[in-house]
Amino acid sequence: MTRQEMYDLMNSHPVFHLATMEGDQPRVRALLLYKADESGIVFHSTITKDIYRQVSQNPKVELCFNDFNKNIQLRVCGVLEIVDDNKLKDEIANHPSRGVLKSWRDRAIQDFYNSFVVFRLSKWEVSSSSSCNSIPRNLYLESK
Repeated sequence: MTRQEMYDLMNSHPVFHLATMEGDQPRVRALLLYKADESGIVFHSTITKDIYRQVSQNPKVELCFNDFNKNIQLRVCGVLEIVDDNKLKDEIANHPSRGVLKSWRDRAIQDFYNSFVVFRLSKWEVSSSSSCNSIPRNLYLESK
């Protein structure tokens, strides 16, 4: 699978599962992708959610995307970065699929900018049973 085919799969199946760690306990939740392209795999949450605290303490993660019609599972791993970019936050809030974010931002813009968090996985690799054990590695597919 080419990198572009991976981006296409992610974008056409935007609900994915994210695994983080809380101490020695794995935590998994479903999230909605904003976009996946050369700039990275981008999604969001708020600072009040456990994901923010978990990623702040340990940014190593694994994401799992599924195309059930083609029986394809794509797992990627890497180190998340928190992106503090109000222009990107506005772009996400203005997206047609994110109406609730737009109304939040329009009601309380400073609270929105302070509480809304954007995550990006810009260096990642396709995961296998043993490939993500020593993050960071030189084998990343770097989005640029």
